[in-house]
Amino acid sequence: MRQALPTDGQGLIARKVGSGSVGPVDLSIGHGACLCVAGRSGAGKSTLLRILADLVPHTGEVWLDGQAQSDMAAPLWRRSVTYVAPDSAWWAPRVRDHFQGDATHFSDRLRLPRDLLDAAPDRLSTGERQRLALIRALLGKPAVLLLDEPSAALDSDAVLRVENLLGEFLSEGGILVLVSHDDAQIQRMATDTLVLERVPA
Repeated sequence: MRQALPTDGQGLIARKVGSGSVGPVDLSIGHGACLCVAGRSGAGKSTLLRILADLVPHTGEVWLDGQAQSDMAAPLWRRSVTYVAPDSAWWAPRVRDHFQGDATHFSDRLRLPRDLLDAAPDRLSTGERQRLALIRALLGKPAVLLLDEPSAALDSDAVLRVENLLGEFLSEGGILVLVSHDDAQIQRMATDTLVLERVPA
């Protein structure tokens, strides 16, 4: 039975979502807000992001501004609710072939050399690929970004540049769900925090 949409219906809302040993989880995130998801390894943080992106079968329901996930084709939903994995897939010969639009503004903000856009993805470092995957997601103009450890491979200066860019996304009304093991990053970024507990086998 379809669950009733919570009262005002704005933002990203999930009710009783779960998959496997994860959940049920309830959450509600308004526009311009960042929910940081924390917890030990194996607690289901990545699975929760994949539920929100409709990448795995799950129970419960998710809404974005009153639109139910179950009423939309998954590819259409993911244009608005975009998941960025810790090591995203790259399939074209050059980095720029993966982008919708001009990436130079974002690459300059993150201080990535412009010639990286013409490089083969497999020639880049993990940290470079992480930042370029974030750029790829931002160019799609999503309403919601689901980021799984987006700065884990970066030095402190690069982390702050990523956070500044995410701050701009939030200031423009974006919604951010951020998985992080970095307590300092959570303090800097979080509007609210969700701590997942690992369910014993």
